[in-house]
Amino acid sequence: MSERNASSSGTPGAGGTGGVGGFRDRLLGRVKLSGWLALAAPLLAVLFAALITSVVLLIAGSSPLDAFDALAQYGTQPRTMAVILNSATMYYISALAVAIGFRMNLFNIGVDGQYRLAAVVAAGVGGAALLPGVLNILLVLVVAVLVGALWAGIAGLLKVKRGVSEVIATIMLNAIATGLASWLMSNHFGVLNGNELATRPIPADSQMPGMALISGTPQLVNGFLVVAIILGIAYYVLLNRTRFGFELRATGMSEPAAVASGIGVKRMIVTTMVLSGAVAGLAGMPELLGESHKYSNNFPSGLGFDGIAIALLGRNNPVGMALGALLWSFLSNSSNSLQMLNISKETADIMKGVTVLSVIIAYELVHRYRIVAEQRRAGQETAAAPAAEGAAA
Repeated sequence: MSERNASSSGTPGAGGTGGVGGFRDRLLGRVKLSGWLALAAPLLAVLFAALITSVVLLIAGSSPLDAFDALAQYGTQPRTMAVILNSATMYYISALAVAIGFRMNLFNIGVDGQYRLAAVVAAGVGGAALLPGVLNILLVLVVAVLVGALWAGIAGLLKVKRGVSEVIATIMLNAIATGLASWLMSNHFGVLNGNELATRPIPADSQMPGMALISGTPQLVNGFLVVAIILGIAYYVLLNRTRFGFELRATGMSEPAAVASGIGVKRMIVTTMVLSGAVAGLAGMPELLGESHKYSNNFPSGLGFDGIAIALLGRNNPVGMALGALLWSFLSNSSNSLQMLNISKETADIMKGVTVLSVIIAYELVHRYRIVAEQRRAGQETAAAPAAEGAAA
């Protein structure tokens, strides 16, 4: 009897299906499968995006090889690298704001309105120079965070109090934020300088210093890059290493299960929207504190919608979104190099859209393949278990 039990259970380190060795082999097999699939998804997306882009270029009468060569040469220039980093900083912060909502199954479409309204108010406060030096920088950041958080909190309250979809609420709040920002510029913060209506410039001692990270160019990298990195680390720690992050992810996966576990779902919805808006309020700060130092009609627009695409590209992962922000910035800034080949600048927009669709399709295909592979492996193990027991008997 003991020999039979020993044979069926397996000895440590052995390759039996029921023993420690068998478990180890199965675990290693799953790890190898997951690692291979994690690498396959982005590679499939890149290949598919390159293929579709090549077809578009051929239809437009342009050479895909010449276009890709021009993009490669453009991206390796020192000044271009600095510009790409500066734009990617804003894109990344916007993507983080969107991803916070995504992780709880909330679609904060209002990041665009939240960061623009925050930028207007923060620029007005910063231009007034109420505090000196670094204190004024901190004041600008606090104001931007508060405005973004409060504006997003409205959508959260509407959802929990009146059942209004956050998608509809945030889209409407975007329109209201645009009108409110225009009114604030016209009646309170804006100063007419020639034909330009802009806020008062932030004093020199309250501007974010740049960093000479890339040799061969006088173009500085925006100092807010450090803040973006800190935000990415904080995002990861908050969502993966804290109780709040666990409750947020649990609520996103199943609200009924979260309620049964004692999680205050309504509180989590409002808190998540407020947190998302707070981060969104910082999306325009690299431009305000490190580049233009004022808010005007030339202030970057559409960052909120770019953030949605980048969050999808990066699968809500802080490292993945960083890579997505760099790619998005590269494509956004590459239109000039394409125009030198008589290729329309809209081609870059097509490439961005195709890239997002490619990533979504590739990850969905890989996800389905992973499920099928796991089911096949489980079936093989189930079929092998009775045979092993029969041989042992």
